[in-house]
Amino acid sequence: MHSFHYRGGKLFCEGTSVQALAEKHGTPLYIYSQETLEHHFQALDSALRPLDHRICFSVKANSNLAVLRLLANLGAGFDIVSEGELRRVIAAGGNAASCVFAGVGKTEREIEFALRRNIYCFNAESAAELARISRVAVRLKKIAPVAVRINPNVEAHTHAKVTTGTYRNKFGIQLEDVEGVYARAARLPCLRLRGLQMHIGSQLMATEPFERAVRKVLPLVGRLAVRYGLEFFNIGGGLGIVYEPALASGSPAWWKSAAARGLLTPARYAERLAPLLKPLGLKILLEPGRFIVGNAGILVARVQYVKQTGRKTFVIVDAAMNDLMRPALYDSYHEIIPVAQRHGKWLPSDVVGPVCESADCFCKDRPLPKVGEGDCLALLSAGAYGFVMASNYNARPLAAEVLVHGRHAALVRRRQDIAQTWAGEKIPHWLKGK
Repeated sequence: MHSFHYRGGKLFCEGTSVQALAEKHGTPLYIYSQETLEHHFQALDSALRPLDHRICFSVKANSNLAVLRLLANLGAGFDIVSEGELRRVIAAGGNAASCVFAGVGKTEREIEFALRRNIYCFNAESAAELARISRVAVRLKKIAPVAVRINPNVEAHTHAKVTTGTYRNKFGIQLEDVEGVYARAARLPCLRLRGLQMHIGSQLMATEPFERAVRKVLPLVGRLAVRYGLEFFNIGGGLGIVYEPALASGSPAWWKSAAARGLLTPARYAERLAPLLKPLGLKILLEPGRFIVGNAGILVARVQYVKQTGRKTFVIVDAAMNDLMRPALYDSYHEIIPVAQRHGKWLPSDVVGPVCESADCFCKDRPLPKVGEGDCLALLSAGAYGFVMASNYNARPLAAEVLVHGRHAALVRRRQDIAQTWAGEKIPHWLKGK
């Protein structure tokens, strides 16, 4: 569920007018709903109550400090993949001791920084990485907590660019080699074998791939837990969200019917996995990102022109692929709705941005109500992998971000000034005066 809805023909985020926010802060504009963030976190946390568990929010999904602080206040841990993300968690008031550090390419500097901040655990993805962590820990005279990431070779049947759990992917250590890797790691100095981790992919809308992966690795997890005194089993993230129909999915009634049809919900996820995991007697970690923030955010864009080319209608907006990369990168669907409802004829339209690339397109030939210059459109389900993937391509400044709480709204990132897009650059002295 989410808290975006029409009221009197106008789009609202909770109790706040989206149009009013666009007029005050300009466009393109990201808007996040605190109520939705809280609801999604608490629904998952409550469903997993039968297990000793910790939800580690995947910072790569949305790293705004206000979002991270809100989740830290709710008791979240964090899944990080860089020193920068760890620094963001700390800056937001999160606890480094509740962070798990993932990623296949951790540098010595990143490992050292994380060790000095006493993170909860490294998710190691290769034998070479375990050796590096050991060397850094020896140098710092610290004990490094580690978990090995298993690649269970389970096909998640999701988009090819977000699947992570097969032997075609760069992530983790293949299942058959894991016991040998643990045996060698146990002999390395200054390592503490704390747990075991896996993650099979993103945007999964059924429980079956999760169940299949858990069942496949359970015997191994049990053996390693006894042999090395492991504390936790990290089952990764991957819970999907509804992109279509995103607006309708804000309704509790819609979710009730969807649950009856077998759609993935926190309750269904826990119902199928908890009986498998509870007998392990281990703490269960999971790393959701998109599930918590995806439907909690929208991107608001203003129509600049409506252009007719033969039979094609192009709605040209001020948001672009540099603001929301997912459609260009993944051919992903985002529902697009007018901020002020329109009645009358719907036209097949391409909603496109101003960036000089044919890929700068949010939808093609999609039926949309007739809109005109100055109207605002909302791209739904933009809370995850939206702003975090933004760039300054075409020397475009980064968008502003707003967090809404009921009738209150706070600017949680001001719009980037154009001059900031070249801050840090320098012209060498031999080119000056030419």
